Amino acid sequence: MASDRMKNRQTFSVEEASSILGISRNLGYSLARKNEFPGCFRLGKKRFVVSKEAIGKLLQKSNNKEV
Repeated sequence: MASDRMKNRQTFSVEEASSILGISRNLGYSLARKNEFPGCFRLGKKRFVVSKEAIGKLLQKSNNKEV
């Protein structure tokens, strides 16, 4: 059931995106604060979200480089 919700979402938390990309939560937040996390947007003063589309593009680029 949780995976169904993840499929329908357009954004992830920095923690979720970091896990998907295989980086630490701390690194994810550090990149987000420096505006270096692709597809990451700040909502308000503290909350960050990461575009599902941006995560997909990063993974696709990574897969293309490995081949």
